[in-house]
Parts: sequence; C-alpha cells; structure tokens
Amino acid sequence: MANQFKLGIILSVNKQAKPDYLRGHLEICRFDHWIKNVFVLPGFLIAVSIYPQSINPGLFISVVIGFLAAGLVASSNYVINEILDAPFDALHPTKRLRPTPAGRVHIQWGYVQWIVLMLIGLALASLVSQALVWVLLWLWVMGCIYNIPPVRAKDLPYIDVLVESINNPIRLLVGWYIVSPPFQIPVSLLISYWMIGAYLMAIKRFAEMRDISRNISAKQYRKSFGYYTEQNLLVSIMFYASTSMLFFGAFVMRYRLELILSFPLIAFIMAMYLNLAFKEDGSAQAPEKLWKETPLMLASFLCLILMVFLMNVSLPAFTAFFQQSVLN
Repeated sequence: MANQFKLGIILSVNKQAKPDYLRGHLEICRFDHWIKNVFVLPGFLIAVSIYPQSINPGLFISVVIGFLAAGLVASSNYVINEILDAPFDALHPTKRLRPTPAGRVHIQWGYVQWIVLMLIGLALASLVSQALVWVLLWLWVMGCIYNIPPVRAKDLPYIDVLVESINNPIRLLVGWYIVSPPFQIPVSLLISYWMIGAYLMAIKRFAEMRDISRNISAKQYRKSFGYYTEQNLLVSIMFYASTSMLFFGAFVMRYRLELILSFPLIAFIMAMYLNLAFKEDGSAQAPEKLWKETPLMLASFLCLILMVFLMNVSLPAFTAFFQQSVLN
C-alpha cells in the first residue's frame, strides 16, 4: 500500500497534459529486451546437435513460435516489474524517465496487460509442446517471486541474483523443448548455465551500485544495496564464475570432451564482460545494449561457432590425449 501511495504521488507530479498511454504500454513490454532470448539458442543448438532427427520443415515453425512465446512471457514479467518498481525508479537519475514513473501508463490496465501477455505466451507455447508450456509458466512464476511482495526476492541480497539468474537455465530449457528430444538435458549443464547467469547478474549489481551511488544513496533505490559492498559483490562474482566453470567442466568431461578447446575463449569473454562493470553507465547495467559492444559480440559469436563445431566434429586424437590414465 505504501508503494502504491508513493506511486500515486509520482504519477500526479509527472503526469503530462495528454499522456501517450498507447506508447507507454508498448514500452513497458520492453521488446528491446527480447535480445536476452539469445540464451535460448544454446539449448536449441545442443538439442539439435545430439538429436539431428528433429531437423525438419516443422522445426522452423516451432522455433519462431517458441521464441515469440518466450518473448511474450518475458514481457509479462517486465510489465509487472515496471509497475511495482515505479516508486524506486522515480529516484533514479535515468530510470525516472521510464513510462510508469513518468505517468504514461494506466496502472489498472497495466495489470491486465501483465496477465494477458502471459496467457498469450502460454497459448503459443502449447502449439509447440506441453513441456514448453510448463517451462514458460516457470519463467513467469519466477518473475512473480522476484517482483511481488511479500517475497519480492529482488530486495534480498544474494537471493536477488540467484532468483533472477535462474531465468538462464529456464531459457536453456526453452530452446531444448522447442526441439523436444526424447531424453533429459544434463543437470550439470543447467547448473553451469544458472551460475553463469548469476555471474552476469552480480556484475550488473556491482555496476549499478557504483553508478547510482554518485547521485543518491544506493539503498534508496534498491534495498539489497543496503547490504552489498563492492568487496562482497566482487567475491560473489568470483564464486559464481568458478562454480559455473566447475559444472561446465563436469558436463564436458562426461558428454563432449572436445569442448575443452572452447574454455580459453569463454574465459576471455567473461573477462571482457567484467571489464564493462567499471565503465560509467556501461552496458553491464543494461544487457539489452550489449549488442553495441562490438568486441564482446564478435568474441561471443566466434565462441558460439566454435562450440557448435566442437559439438558436431569428433577429434579422436585430442580426446584420447585427455583420456589417458596415469595408472597402468
């Protein structure tokens, strides 16, 4: 109730003479954030690589529908995030210009929009597979846990990172269930993908806190910043990075040893991303702008190509070298 009261004050102050509600409601869908669905792609490519029988004309249609469904469910989460974060965004030097704190969103219709986007997304997913419906419903529920009181995980230190980053393995499963191979995805890969998401999210928190502290108390904008420090965030970043690579190594050693060759490039990309956290108002705070980071995008594209190649081309001499035992 307190947040709704504050939001009412914000809207009364910022309300324009003729607010462009249509544009405001389109903007809170954050269609530009659909670029994050690139995390769906590895799940799709892995599934196709190990189950090539799935490649047929109908798969292209499933891909289009699946990506659209994932985007709409993600937009549903962005809508509720925008509405409930408006009182806090109003304190931010740039986010105060977002549609809701700027008075360009009808709050009641925003809640309707939140539900409708989710329902359309799940309906589209049902055209692909029942498993995809459940996975996208999970994505939506995690958005509720992250944004809605009394849980509102985004206010809890460390929990905020872990809950938000679980969207990574969910998106991996979206790609997997677009293909729907007749076996389960390795748990080690899911955990690795979760931890790499936590690594990216912790870097975002680090960059946000460094930037926002120049203007207001970071705690005013996000409650978890009352606990976070640059030191404990950097320590957590190290933990997430090492845990991710540990489980990725477990996956590689069991399922595809050739992928060891991609490790140096993966480590290089992770280092490049961490470097973005030290740039003022950099892309680490707004992942949807990462496409502007040309060196990072080029390295990521090359890494994707390399990993697809290694998933599909066997290197017997290379794998035999690593499989040699020191014991007779």
